[in-house]
Amino acid sequence: MLTAYVVVAVLTMVACAWSAAADLARVQFVLANCAEVGVPQSWLPPLAALKAAGVAGLLLGLLGVPVVGLAAATGLVLFFVGAVTAHLRARVFHNMGYAGGFLALTIACLVLDVAVEG
Repeated sequence: MLTAYVVVAVLTMVACAWSAAADLARVQFVLANCAEVGVPQSWLPPLAALKAAGVAGLLLGLLGVPVVGLAAATGLVLFFVGAVTAHLRARVFHNMGYAGGFLALTIACLVLDVAVEG
């Protein structure tokens, strides 16, 4: 179980770090997605900071501070619940796979974290 948690946590950290970097770089697909779901571009730096904080928290969890890792995993799940909700409210379904994929990954990370730390 520990190996599965480490693998999923590392994948989650890589994915969220990539997503935060894309937000900060204002990559075209990020800007287009924001426009479609009604998220102002001015929100990109704070959203990227939340993702980066989640990455840092997961890393701290892996390095021996389990309560921080659990809080980070929980925060990332809530973040991506918000992302999926934004897509649903805007009725933008064609690219919801990204938000849904990130949500599934963060849920897996949270479930494994709880199972390991149980």
